[in-house]
Amino acid sequence: MKKMVFSALLILFLPAVVFAQEKVEAPVWNVGDKWVFTGGASIEVIKAGKNMYILNFSKNICPQESAGFDKIAFEKSNLDRSHTLDGDKLKKYSSYIKKRFNFPYNPGKEWKDTCSAKAYTGPMSGATLDFSETFKVLGWENVEVKAGKFRALKLSYSQEITGPPSPIMGYVGVAMYWYSPEVKYFVKCEYEPFYFLGLPNWELTSFQLKK
Repeated sequence: MKKMVFSALLILFLPAVVFAQEKVEAPVWNVGDKWVFTGGASIEVIKAGKNMYILNFSKNICPQESAGFDKIAFEKSNLDRSHTLDGDKLKKYSSYIKKRFNFPYNPGKEWKDTCSAKAYTGPMSGATLDFSETFKVLGWENVEVKAGKFRALKLSYSQEITGPPSPIMGYVGVAMYWYSPEVKYFVKCEYEPFYFLGLPNWELTSFQLKK
């Protein structure tokens, strides 16, 4: 009888253990943490305050990643993008992938966001458009990039233009990201070429994490 009770409790307990192991909380970034990507593009933590981090994006970083800004502030709690910096002045962030991190991560988690931002590619390049975004954590994968081999969570990102009218309005573009807890950032990104015309796929080539 005791064995049966124990087995029943084990069955109930194991899913919670597995879930806890799969759940990934927001990483702690430190000043000097730096990630270098294809073509020498880099992202570096330049300030860690009480409630936010400030990251510097190199000029040659993918425009979808930087959204056209040199410095972006991230909320410490979930790494949502909160502000951009113009000199020492903070301006509310209102562009692409604001909630791409949105920690904690766990397989199956899905969330949405909207924004108005400048298009960087395609027939509407330069125009300010309204976008709908959908994010979903698909699961764990082992990936190999120039910086090494990592166990990473694969994240799908879907973007759709909702207005004003454009040649690709109603078409959903998809990009895939791989996030590594070991690296504390994404190690790889692949863009669908039709919708994200001209945006290069990228991967991590090296990184340094400060203590």
